Amino acid sequence: MSDDHTHVQEFFTARAADWDSKFPDDGPAYAAAVSEMGLGAGERVLDAGCGTGRALPSLRAAVGSSGTVIGADLTPAMLEAASQAGRGREGALLLADVTALPLRTESLDAVFAAGLIAHLPEPSENLRELTRVVRPGGTLALFHPIGRAALAARQGRQLTPDDLRAEANLGPLLARSGWDMTSYVDEPGYFLALAVRES
Repeated sequence: MSDDHTHVQEFFTARAADWDSKFPDDGPAYAAAVSEMGLGAGERVLDAGCGTGRALPSLRAAVGSSGTVIGADLTPAMLEAASQAGRGREGALLLADVTALPLRTESLDAVFAAGLIAHLPEPSENLRELTRVVRPGGTLALFHPIGRAALAARQGRQLTPDDLRAEANLGPLLARSGWDMTSYVDEPGYFLALAVRES
């Protein structure tokens, strides 16, 4: 496991037990983001870096009982928190590194990723792994329940031109990874970039 992964695990392990109580009002933003994905009954969707699984209920509602929902995360403590919150009933919880997924090529219709991109050690390469597991024409949603400027302020930092989630950077990054960005919203209480997997 790389030092990057160890750092991510340590960061989230220390915060897993209190994560949901720290951000109790994010549910509607998650539901709104999932609704923008246009998922249909019976589809197969991955929540990449699912954390405590806050997106899983909305993803399950979108694909119905005939669909497949998987929540994958690198941190056992986050998956344990998801299980304790009952979210394992909404989808399968998988301990996995999203940069090397144990999933078949083109086996999914969509990927939802909340706050993931900032934790990817090699964003372009790692996004290609998400490309691999999604069928051509499938959807990627990069989401955060707070906009870029508001998040920077919360973290006590300034936005910089090299911010990966800036529209001017994210579009080309996705294109290099096999995705075509189709929409981009960055508001104080909501960030969502949608992309379609190229053929």
